[in-house]
Order: sequence, then C-alpha cells, then structure tokens
Amino acid sequence: MITITVNGELRQVQSGATVADLLRELGIGERRVAVECNREIVKKERYGQAGLGDGDVLEIIEFVGGG
Repeated sequence: MITITVNGELRQVQSGATVADLLRELGIGERRVAVECNREIVKKERYGQAGLGDGDVLEIIEFVGGG
C-alpha cells in the first residue's frame, strides 16, 4: 500500500495503482473529470498508464452540467 493525497485528504491505495484505478475506486467516471497529479494535468488518454507513487498529491475536479 502507498499513501497519496486526494483533494487534501490522505488515502491508501494499492502499490502499482493508476489514475484510472483510483477513479474507479472513488466511483468517479472518467468522462467528466480533470486530474492533476503533483501540479501537472494528466491527459485522459493516459489515466490507465499514469501510475501513482507514494506521496503523490492529486486534485480531482468533476464537471457537473446544469443551468
């Protein structure tokens, strides 16, 4: 297990987890979301390859439609 920070909260995830794995664990769909890891935007097409490391800091923003 490794420790990461997601939107300001510490979280434990499996070693070797990717951004896509984290989004699935959080129940967040990949279509309407932006992910920043260590102050760099992760491109959607890289979510499945972007590995998480111990101490990584992520910000996840979900886009919500409405009016």
